[in-house]
Amino acid sequence: MTRIQMLSRSLTLLVLAALAGCSTLEDLLLDPTAMRQPVVPVGERPIATAIDPNRFILRSEGQSVIGEPQVVLTTASNALPDFAREYGLGYDEVLAANPGVDIWLPGEDTPVLLPTQFVLPDVAREGIVLNIASKRLFYFPADGVVRNEETGELLSQIVLTYPIGIGRVGWETPLGATEVTAKAVDPHWWVPASVRREHAAMGNPLPNVVPPGPDNPLGSRVLKLGMPGYLIHGTNQPTGVGMRVSHGCIRLYPEDIEFLYELVDIGVPVTIINEPFLLGRVGDEWYFESHEPLEDDAIDPAERLDVLLASVAEDMPAPLQDHVRALASDPTGVPVRIAEYDSQEVIARLRRVENTIVRDPELPSREELREMLDEVVADADEDVGADTGEGIVTDPAAGIGSDAGQDASAGPL
Repeated sequence: MTRIQMLSRSLTLLVLAALAGCSTLEDLLLDPTAMRQPVVPVGERPIATAIDPNRFILRSEGQSVIGEPQVVLTTASNALPDFAREYGLGYDEVLAANPGVDIWLPGEDTPVLLPTQFVLPDVAREGIVLNIASKRLFYFPADGVVRNEETGELLSQIVLTYPIGIGRVGWETPLGATEVTAKAVDPHWWVPASVRREHAAMGNPLPNVVPPGPDNPLGSRVLKLGMPGYLIHGTNQPTGVGMRVSHGCIRLYPEDIEFLYELVDIGVPVTIINEPFLLGRVGDEWYFESHEPLEDDAIDPAERLDVLLASVAEDMPAPLQDHVRALASDPTGVPVRIAEYDSQEVIARLRRVENTIVRDPELPSREELREMLDEVVADADEDVGADTGEGIVTDPAAGIGSDAGQDASAGPL
């Protein structure tokens, strides 16, 4: 092994020790002596405005990283799930980025890393791209591209991104290429006979049809896909966004699906991938993002990583590839700028933002939120009809699919 490789691996171990929990994020941010290079403690950093977590602009064809990581200090009443929806993230994203922080009792003035930087999947930048490994949706509006009229050079491209809930084990979200085939506002849910029998046996009978409203598991908007039985939709259980709790469909926060619904037309392409390891670039700088591979992934993670590194072998020196292999074992979901001589670069560039969480007394308490999350997982079986697309229909009085001028519910989907 060369001297450079030995140095690279030594620094890699420092990164892993820091991010994997040997030192918590709080230790690293508040104790500069714990780091290879001094970094301004988070408490001394100026508070900046939080970035828009959903809308970003690409400035060149070669750019494949958007956003920037942020950090926020907790209050005594905060729990980690509070930071998910407030800052445009999913439940699992926040937990993975903060392995050394107590989920429900993080304490006061504890730094919480907000993973609001993303490496774009290496697929065509058009329509909707769903990466189920990162539990992220990326949307590239067709009218959001600006090019130089003479040279065709990309000047800017808008990309929108949202956290998603995906299919749980045994009900995997399918992979492949499809498109949006229909849309519906305020859909009715025609409860499948199997679900009605199950609930009746438990002494909790369900009606044949669940009308639009707070009890509808589809939420207020649905986008039907060309894959029979699968939808992108809202939810009446937003605490489950960012988790594996559906029966294959894609769930978004209510506010996200409502916004996306207005932008996405019938015929928009949809690409569904499963890529836990992502490499991206901004200029000459490489970034690597690692997620925990899905437990039912049919492809071995080592094989995925081999294929990924082989695709950049001509551009990435061997020491950096060794660095990437080490970082892959620490799936925080936070893009790391790959630098041989900088083991604390993520910590150094965190943007400190204001804690904007305001506890509404009418909203669930921390204890109630914990119970709700447990219920989301426990009750996943109850929405099988919704998540397999059965019985989707708009207001019958207005005509099937009248909102989109298309039939969004011709029998089981």
